[in-house]
Amino acid sequence: MQSYYKNFECKKCGDCCKGYGGTYINDYDAEQIASYIGINIKNFKENYCQVSCGKLIISQGESGYCIFWNKNLCSIHPVKPRMCKEWPFIKSLNIDPDNWNIMAEMCPGMESKK
Repeated sequence: MQSYYKNFECKKCGDCCKGYGGTYINDYDAEQIASYIGINIKNFKENYCQVSCGKLIISQGESGYCIFWNKNLCSIHPVKPRMCKEWPFIKSLNIDPDNWNIMAEMCPGMESKK
């Protein structure tokens, strides 16, 4: 698989924290975040999450941003979900330059492969 690692530098703009279908989390992510913010897992899932396509996602605020985005940085950055840690080097973008280029048009930290 070709890698585009040299074509990304995070600008900390938060664009990846807005929209795009939400941030999927697994049980490990949920447990880590709940512990980090000091609540139990049931409370976290009920008050900070939604279900999309049968999977748990972090809720978004009225602004469309993840509820943990605070306009400067992710407030759960030390325990951010796997999906966030891997961005933009997720499989669908790394295996298809066209997908990478589409996202590069929206993310100021990604360099297009055109």
